[in-house]
This record gives sequence, C-alpha cells and structure tokens, in this order.
Amino acid sequence: MTETLSELEQAAALPLPTADEVAGAWDLHPKKHPATREQREAIFNRLSFGVDYTDHMAHAVYDEGKGWHSKVIEPYGPLTLDPAAAVFHYGQEIFEGLKAYRHDDGSIWSFRPGYNAARLNASARRLAIPELPVEDFLASIVGLVRADADWVPSVPGSSLYLRPFIIATEPFLGVRSARRLDYLCIASPSGPYFVNGFQPISVWVSPDYHRAGPGGTGAAKCGGNYASSLVPKLAAHEEGFDEVCFLDAATNTNVDELGGMNVFVVYEDGSVSTPVLTGNILEGGTRGAILQILRDRGNVVREETIPLQSLIADIESGKVAEVFACGTAAVVTPIGRIAGEGFDVSVTGGDVTKSIYDQVTSIQLGHAPDPYNWTYQLSA
Repeated sequence: MTETLSELEQAAALPLPTADEVAGAWDLHPKKHPATREQREAIFNRLSFGVDYTDHMAHAVYDEGKGWHSKVIEPYGPLTLDPAAAVFHYGQEIFEGLKAYRHDDGSIWSFRPGYNAARLNASARRLAIPELPVEDFLASIVGLVRADADWVPSVPGSSLYLRPFIIATEPFLGVRSARRLDYLCIASPSGPYFVNGFQPISVWVSPDYHRAGPGGTGAAKCGGNYASSLVPKLAAHEEGFDEVCFLDAATNTNVDELGGMNVFVVYEDGSVSTPVLTGNILEGGTRGAILQILRDRGNVVREETIPLQSLIADIESGKVAEVFACGTAAVVTPIGRIAGEGFDVSVTGGDVTKSIYDQVTSIQLGHAPDPYNWTYQLSA
C-alpha cells in the first residue's frame, strides 16, 4: 500500500501561473472565416466525442539547438508533412487529453492542467522527446480556449475536449530521436464519452493480448499503447462487451487497466483498492483525484496488486460491492459485468461510484467547493 504522492502528483502540485499571466504568449493568427453561430449550434445539437473541431489550433516547432519556437494560435487545418517524417515510421509521438468546462456564470475552467503538463513531459522523457515548458503548455491552452471560447458548450454532460500532442516531423529513415518536432493542441466540443450516460459497462478480460510489458511504454501516453489495444478491443466488441481489461504482461494474472481507464474495486467494508503503479499502467489525473477524495472521506485505500482470480472470487462471494473505471474522457464509469475465458460475473452496487462521479463532476463544473485547487480558470 502506498500513500506518498507519486512523482507525477508532486509535479502536478507545483504552483501554476494564472491564465492572465500566460495569455498572449502565443501569437494569435485568427481564422478569416470562422464558423457561424448557426454552424456551431448545429454541432452542439449533435454532440458526440471527438468528431468536430473548433476554428483554431495551437502550434509550435522544436529544432535542436533552438528549442521550442514559432508559437502560434492559428486556423485549424491539415498539416503538410514529408513522407519520411519520423512519426510515420517509428511512432515517436505523445499526447494528452483534458477538458474545458463552462461554469454557470459563463466562465471557462479546466481540471488539473498542471497534471497534464507534467504527464506530457514524463511521456516525453520516455519517448526521447524534448520537454515542453509548463508555461508554454498552459499558454497554448489558454490561447486556444480564449480564441475559441464560443465553442465551449454548456449543455449537461458537455465540454470542450483538448488534445495536446507532439509528433516527430524531421524527415529521415534512421532509427534515432528526431531533431525536429511539432507540438499542437486541437479542440473538439464533445458530449459524454459513453453515449448511454452513467450506466454500467461490460468488460471483457483479454486472455491473449497485453497493452504494454515490463520496461515498455505503458506509463507513457503514446499512440503505440492504444494501437496495441485495438485488436483485443475489437474482439471484446464482437463478444458484445463495451470495453477490454488488460492483465499484466509479466504473469498474465493481475488486473492492470482498461484500454484507456484506470480501475477501482470497492469492497463491502468500504475499503477501496486500485492496481499499484508498476510502470506498465498509465497514471491518470482522475485516478489521483479519486484517491485523494476517498482518503479524505476516511475510506481505507490500497494501491496494490489485484489478482484476477481473487477479484472474481470476491465478486462471487459478495465481498466486492462495486467496480468502476475512471479517466479524463469518461470521468467515472461503473462496471457491471466482467467476463473472460471461463468466467462471467456481475456487480450490482454503485453508491460509492455514483458519489465519486458526482463529487468530481461537481468540482469540475463549479457546483461544489474545490478544496484541492484542481480547477484552473482559463477565461472569465
């Protein structure tokens, strides 16, 4: 069991400059013909997840010996890349995901952007990518959101999803870290990640595939980890399941995470467990927030190894009351069914899961106090 803050959580706890202090650091090149109000409203009336995009994007370039430069907020549009760009051949890229929320007074806020900045740089170190200063990360988000403030929806369950990423754009076919890279951040008005809302999902435990292995890139947020999850995710969907759960690659016996979410187990005695970070699991900002909330509530919280067979037995005996997953896109999602080769179990509880969901989303939307200083105002 660990209760000390991880390196990421320690980095995320460092003070941040205010949005006004970094605003304007990236030059704005406004789009000549932005979307009309009617076009935006049509998109808002059909909100899904990650399908439509705003008028602008943040863009900066890194060159060896020069650092990050040419920082602009420019019209959203296609990129022109050399066919030999390293990202196409060796997958040198990383990304993040966070949201901008419109509060009732019209102001726009984000949730734990310092965590995303810290995790982007942790991923950068693992993928041999130059780190982006936290101030630049914040300035890109502030500049983009302020340029596209009209794109932040206000309907329940909606947000402006932000996708910062770095790709290796130097054209070469040798295996080495690139000397030229591009940072971008795009934005997408989005509705709930799961279209059925706060309803239990079903999960298939992959018996043959793993998301990442010891010494690999499991703790980094990079595309390769997600690409490797697609085949087992397709297999899960073909079996009628919503998501796939991965076991550890070393023993193929312990619960790691879902394709893009961390896992929590709630026991009948009120204690809560989540898989311990092994270097294979992506440490989530929502995960860290939930751990803090649970501990402050007085729940016994364990970060530990969770053997799949023990989890199944505890569900069958009634010792496990709830299982849920969490992440930026879905926030908190109850898991109602877990199945795999030779087992199929259901979990019926959900009070703790729902209360966590309500508290996190209420903080994000400004409907509840934020004693942790997690929310960050982007625009008035």
